Amino acid sequence: MLLRLVRRSYAAVRPLSTEAATTVKSTRSGGGTSTTTSSEGGTSTATSSGGRDTLGKRLLSLIYAKRSAVIAIRKWKEQGHPVRKYELNRIVRELRRHKRYKHALEVCEWMRVQDDIQLVSGDYAVHLDLIAKVRGMNSAEKFFEDLPDKLKVQTTCTALLHTYVQHKDTAKAESLMEKMSECGFLNCPLAYNHMLTLYISQGQLEKVPRLIEELKKNSAPDIVTYNLQLGVFASQNNVEAAEKAFVELKKAKLDPDWITFSTLTNIYIKNSLQDKAKSTLREMEKRISRKLRFAYASLISLHTNLESKDEVFRIWKEMKSMFHKLSDTEYTCMISSLLKLDEFGEAMKLYTEWESVSVTKDTRISNLLLAAYINKNEMEKAVEFHNRMVQKSKPPSYTTWELLTWGYLKQKEMDKVVGFFKKAVTSVSKWDPDTKMVKEMFHVVEEQGNIQVAEQLLVTLRYAKYVNTEIYNALLRTYVNAGKMPMIVAERMKKDNVKMNEETQKLIGLTSKMTVTEVPDFVA
Repeated sequence: MLLRLVRRSYAAVRPLSTEAATTVKSTRSGGGTSTTTSSEGGTSTATSSGGRDTLGKRLLSLIYAKRSAVIAIRKWKEQGHPVRKYELNRIVRELRRHKRYKHALEVCEWMRVQDDIQLVSGDYAVHLDLIAKVRGMNSAEKFFEDLPDKLKVQTTCTALLHTYVQHKDTAKAESLMEKMSECGFLNCPLAYNHMLTLYISQGQLEKVPRLIEELKKNSAPDIVTYNLQLGVFASQNNVEAAEKAFVELKKAKLDPDWITFSTLTNIYIKNSLQDKAKSTLREMEKRISRKLRFAYASLISLHTNLESKDEVFRIWKEMKSMFHKLSDTEYTCMISSLLKLDEFGEAMKLYTEWESVSVTKDTRISNLLLAAYINKNEMEKAVEFHNRMVQKSKPPSYTTWELLTWGYLKQKEMDKVVGFFKKAVTSVSKWDPDTKMVKEMFHVVEEQGNIQVAEQLLVTLRYAKYVNTEIYNALLRTYVNAGKMPMIVAERMKKDNVKMNEETQKLIGLTSKMTVTEVPDFVA
């Protein structure tokens, strides 16, 4: 939850436009949000000009990254059209909004070499941020180093700091903050908000109070600062501190936004303060609109946590009437909510609707229903649903195979477990070890004395480059329970570069007195 709140607030911290980067200050007394977010609502020439041919429309139509924005601009000029800086700035904002960073960077680079376009520090800040997104942090650093000293000002330093935060480079971010302090560049909350975001994302919550105190000495917190602070209190389940911060926010004459009330609602729900949660949720809903579409998913989730089924259906109905097409993310949110509310039939209806309208075939949504069947211990229906996924051309993902592995593991059908586990491991280039799953699989095969499956698991884990002493000990315990003696265990451990411990030697001693088994054909 805390990381989700960080990401929401983080969007409000980014310097997204020349205008925003040039004017780095928070809107007070009724502004409601930081000026760094104002560019989010910027409208491109393309979208505001109807059917008329515009430069913005041409640049936004360059869907494929390999196409050149520079060529499009040159062609526009060759046809006798003027190219104005303010228009290009709007286009850059729109391209960024659509995450078309390469084309936005090409526009910035083109502007930089034009003699008739005068750039200011805010333009260079946007340019630096785009370089970081397209070419990486090192290229952004070099761009900053190559700037004339007169352009190494608050806006460009803040853009570089933002880059360090995105790359989670705490050492460089803290060093830059010190330099910015020496230069008097910390007279607004933006840089502090960046650092708060970094500390929270890294789990360094102990640094947050000191940083906020420092911010209060040099400037004044804005709504983003308070939202980040509330997110910390939510993670700590500290109702008193959150309410105190909210009072302070109101005294500062800042207008709380939907994130503020969403965070407070979450805190109240976690502490079973239902009346307060319903009150803040009503305030949250007053502050969302069509332009804040992503807030509706949060609204549905919070009503779900309050077990307000009618409200969940009401919000969903409102979304369907408001938006022409709902996204996979929105369907995911609603289906998840219905499953939490034990409305399995409604969830399946909605899934069928999603299947009929979506072109993405995103297995993450299918896996929600698959997991629901498995949690209900309905493996036969889970397999039927899995077959439906395949028939609908939804290729199974790692999570699909993992869910089926867990499902059969709960039923201790180990032959099926090892088959699905192998599919899971071989479906990814690098397996991130699920130690809980491995431990449970070996626990069951030990109980059963199923040496065949134990050996197959070892082979699969060797393929995944995850073999250790404990796994070999589990294998040996399985042989002990089966009353069998394994062959060439010491040789295999040596080949896998796995060392014996005291338990290994004890287990080998026990099995040496048992019936000899043949080495399975699949054992390397």
